[in-house]
Amino acid sequence: MRILFIGDIYGRAGREALANYLPSLKDKLKPDVVIVNGENAAHGIGITEKMCKEFYDLGVDCITSGNHIWDQREIIPYIARDEKLLRPANFPPGTPGNGAYKITLNNGDKILIINAMCRVFMDPIDDPFRVLDEIVSREKLGQTVQAIFVDLHGEASSEKMSMAHYLDGRISALVGTHTHIPTADAHILNGGTGYQTDAGMTGDFDSVIGVRKDIPIQKFVKKMPGEKMIPSGGEATLCGTFIVTDENTGLCKAIEPVRVGPRLKNTIPLL
Repeated sequence: MRILFIGDIYGRAGREALANYLPSLKDKLKPDVVIVNGENAAHGIGITEKMCKEFYDLGVDCITSGNHIWDQREIIPYIARDEKLLRPANFPPGTPGNGAYKITLNNGDKILIINAMCRVFMDPIDDPFRVLDEIVSREKLGQTVQAIFVDLHGEASSEKMSMAHYLDGRISALVGTHTHIPTADAHILNGGTGYQTDAGMTGDFDSVIGVRKDIPIQKFVKKMPGEKMIPSGGEATLCGTFIVTDENTGLCKAIEPVRVGPRLKNTIPLL
């Protein structure tokens, strides 16, 4: 199975980059499944129903999120109706929406997509290790599903790496989101699970993690509250990860970063 995952879509610049670059990436990479993290799509804070539908019209199959999922209040009633829009699975029981979504492809193959959130330097939330263990244990990789993909939204690289090793051999791939900086560690673990600490953001990199530069600089310099965070509006770079899984085992055969746009060195996998 060929899986294209695109990191945090940040503001209008990120949405425009997705619209500009996704069609050509689909032509070149021929993904069976396209997943995007959309939690920062709406002016850097949350996502709206309209934006979800725009992503689906572009050919996105599933939208993951993280700690900003509730920032646009209109999403609360909508997420209960849209099974393709995920919130972290380790929110407390009774929280609207779902943390996992299973897609059946035209050939009958199935992929389980799971969204979870870390706890180190993040909001208090249920144990992601326990929750992911419960979800993954319901499936048999290569049998009941042909692939299992996890978007783990978190700050600490150690927590993301620990989760990947904890699930190694039981899932196809785990890719981190949240820090907005693409990491250079895409590789396959000993048990066959693909891993990258952070896919990076899809946004303007002439910024501070997507925010207009002057605002966070002044906060650091003066140590005082200032303007609210405003997304930088320059031309954005799309960042993500491309994964190819074994058709029999569901384990990862290849994992490579994807970067298209200004500022960062561009790379498109030849797989």
